[in-house]
Amino acid sequence: MKIGLEIHGYLDTREKLFCTCKSIHGAKLTRPNTNICPICAGQPGAKPMLPNKAAVDKTVQTALILQCKINKELIWQRKHYDWPDLPKGYQNTISGTHAFPVGINGKFLGIRIKEVHLEEDPAAWNPKTGEIDYNKSGSPLIEIVTEPDFVSSEQVYNWLKQLIITLGYIKSLDRNLGLKADVNVSLPEMKGERVEIKNVNSLKNIKAAIGYEEARQKKEGVPKSKETRMFDEAKGITKKMREKETEQDYRFISDPDLPAIILEAQRIEKIRKSLPETPQEKLQKLIKKYSIEKKYAEVLSQKIEVAEFFERVITKINPKLAVPWVTIELLRVLNYNKTSLDSPEIDIKPEHFIELLELLQKGKITEEQAKKTLNKFIPRSFPPAKEFRGKEKITDKKEIESLAERIIKANKKAVEDFKAGNQTALNFLIGQVMKESRGRADSRIAKEILEKRLR
Repeated sequence: MKIGLEIHGYLDTREKLFCTCKSIHGAKLTRPNTNICPICAGQPGAKPMLPNKAAVDKTVQTALILQCKINKELIWQRKHYDWPDLPKGYQNTISGTHAFPVGINGKFLGIRIKEVHLEEDPAAWNPKTGEIDYNKSGSPLIEIVTEPDFVSSEQVYNWLKQLIITLGYIKSLDRNLGLKADVNVSLPEMKGERVEIKNVNSLKNIKAAIGYEEARQKKEGVPKSKETRMFDEAKGITKKMREKETEQDYRFISDPDLPAIILEAQRIEKIRKSLPETPQEKLQKLIKKYSIEKKYAEVLSQKIEVAEFFERVITKINPKLAVPWVTIELLRVLNYNKTSLDSPEIDIKPEHFIELLELLQKGKITEEQAKKTLNKFIPRSFPPAKEFRGKEKITDKKEIESLAERIIKANKKAVEDFKAGNQTALNFLIGQVMKESRGRADSRIAKEILEKRLR
């Protein structure tokens, strides 16, 4: 089996590609046709504005991180087709017969990248009702086209996961809208033609669509001409839509309303220098430079903001202490609050996190106290030392002995259970000491004293 992908993602820009309408749609806009103007709605006589600079730069940035060669002259094409979602009757794109895509001849994790280009998104058409919503019409859309180098659905799935993580490092895409892909599948050993499965909208569905199409062709026979199919998520099958169009069918012509984009070498180099380390480079750095276990390094390198936060923390804190507090405790707090470290509503400063771990490291606070304070770092962190004035960790054995004595007297059933061999009863008693001390007692000392007293 040979598999190629045409991956589409929405660029994270404030405005649409050729007008000043906000580039927001989907779940963010519940009312249809509220974020439109004559340009993005394709009204007669409306002319496009110059293309969104941020969209062009983010496309170049994406092409560079995928190791593509950047073309310096980009010519807009009109891609013609007659569908209700395209009010002008054509789509503006930097692709097609006479185009020079933004980036060509790249490579990512062993898979060749044929091209990376920029285009405008059509509207949303509901074929059941005939209704059209133009809210997303004209939004900047990036397309990444691979060569047919994949050989299995599992390989595609794993590669796309890494691609999403990598594009997250440069924050080029709107992460709330995800990716969708046209998946091209063929069985050349059986002399079959290419089948294109259109607009598959999740990694799970992409994997399922490939698996079904491979099994279908082996059972029913390979197609003798190129065809376009759709994936029915509910039934887990692909359905034929039409014969595959050719480039000639789209009647590509240069757009007379849009001048060519000239990318100067200085502009390309500036974007290149702004690129961060890739997730793969960051992973190796965490393992080799900081001696982080691979399983933790993989968690840290999933998101650049977490990896960079960790690297700032370990300038003052031992990595062995920092690892569980970032990969487990910090992510626990963020996940519980359904947010992320790079959210504009969240401001957790590394220096406050460092101060919290230093208090823990010096034995001035307990782990329970540190966790409770970390919970309060949402949405904004604060100097934690103020939180513990008069609430420092209790390490005085006499004070903990007094607490333990009261707990033993108040929990005779648990004491009897422990003496009968029930070890979980001891944990209960330790918990009661911690509760009585409001989390301030040293749990290790409390355990030693309770065990000694209950012998």
